[in-house]
Amino acid sequence: MSKTFSDVAAATQVLQQTQSTGNPLLTGVEYDSRRVQPGALFVAMHGESTDGNRYIQSAIEKGAAAVVTDSADAFAALQQRQFPAALVQYGRRALAEMSAEFFSHPEKKLKLHGVTGTNGKTTTAFLLESILRSAHRSCVLVGTVEYHVGDEVLESPHTTPESRDLMELFARGVTVGASDAVMEMSSHALEQERVWGLHCDTAIFTNLTQDHLDYHGSMENYLAAKRRLFEGVGAAPPRVAVLNADDTYSDRMAPVSEQQKMTYGIHGGEYRAEEIVLAAGSTQFLLKTPQGDVEVQTQLTGRVNVYNALAAICAAVATGVPLPLAATGASALAHVPGRFQVVRGSQPFTVVVDYAHTPDALRNLTQLARELAGTTGRVITLFGCGGNRDRGKRPLMGQVAGEGSDLVVLTSDNPRNENPQDILQDAVPGVIASGTKYIVEADRRAAIGVAIAEARPGDMVLLAGKGHEKVQMVGDAALPFDDVAVAEEYLKSAAKFAQ
Repeated sequence: MSKTFSDVAAATQVLQQTQSTGNPLLTGVEYDSRRVQPGALFVAMHGESTDGNRYIQSAIEKGAAAVVTDSADAFAALQQRQFPAALVQYGRRALAEMSAEFFSHPEKKLKLHGVTGTNGKTTTAFLLESILRSAHRSCVLVGTVEYHVGDEVLESPHTTPESRDLMELFARGVTVGASDAVMEMSSHALEQERVWGLHCDTAIFTNLTQDHLDYHGSMENYLAAKRRLFEGVGAAPPRVAVLNADDTYSDRMAPVSEQQKMTYGIHGGEYRAEEIVLAAGSTQFLLKTPQGDVEVQTQLTGRVNVYNALAAICAAVATGVPLPLAATGASALAHVPGRFQVVRGSQPFTVVVDYAHTPDALRNLTQLARELAGTTGRVITLFGCGGNRDRGKRPLMGQVAGEGSDLVVLTSDNPRNENPQDILQDAVPGVIASGTKYIVEADRRAAIGVAIAEARPGDMVLLAGKGHEKVQMVGDAALPFDDVAVAEEYLKSAAKFAQ
């Protein structure tokens, strides 16, 4: 694809001034100077942790043909050098609009489906993709665990990537015949306008509970960030808002009166689950809808996945999938990595790895484990709290874990630049308040061994917090670590299970 600098610069509505010297043909658009190739346009913008304007010279040395900046000082310096440049008011908006133009607006060739909420985004997105694929609609999937482009699976560096990377994914999807894109939209991405200019056909709200207050500051700010999906971020509001009727925040999530709304739930909603039957590896319910009733059976476990299936089915129906086919498509999804993932072995108890890293998610996880353990099995919960993140939820997580478990093992979960012992001490008061026995072991590998060693026949061992993640963030280093692999090592080496 070939676009000139003036073509791409003219596509943004936040353009303030351009340097008229030269109109190079662009080979790409980049916001990271390390990725610049000869002929690329470099978009330098102020970010949360760094200022891209500091790397303009580096980008030029690597062959950048033109620069877009949100710094008047940087633009003035480029003018003096007579280097092709543009000054914009908002760097991220310019990046989104210019990337869309460079990649020939692939977002307009796909039906976009956005999923937001504190918990359930990943599973809901996987379920919706499964349903759309059952309806013979090829998808781009963008989310926490991995990205999909048709049948290709890619690594996921971010839940919601920068707009330039989204446009490249969308363009690849269009090339292989994708008709839809299913995206997790995090509160950070909505607040930072990484999804600027994207118009969603459907938008799903799963729930809202405490998380990310280190970034947003308050639940009101967190709510406002999530609500931006339903208001439209530089684009018209979604055609259809799919809302969890059982969550108290739903009424405030999609205030646009002319917007079509669909509600789902167990206790309320137009699309309502009844006659729920839960088992390990199976969830069944009767879905009552304005279009009639349909039986739904999924291979996912737990009441939370009833909500996730309801949300995905609603969005699919809203975008034209017949209700019976939507129910069938939901049943086709076998599992989601790191979401109630059972670690197989010869042990006489169950070991589960799950991403639960908020108080609400941990509560749902322990409640499900209690149901599955029955009256004879115990629940052993291992968890930690992330460093450099919301400290206020640490004692809450400790209390929730204690209230739902017979034994709690406190350990590290991405301590980053905090002292792991300090993080643990923030969580301990909550566990103490619950009155449940607990063990503190900062080394996560050793802690997993402790949890497994404590297990008896019939118990449920929950390894919570990291789920699909394959690294442990310690300081600024990403150290290889996989809860599933570590649990498998302990299970294989435990002599008492050999027979």
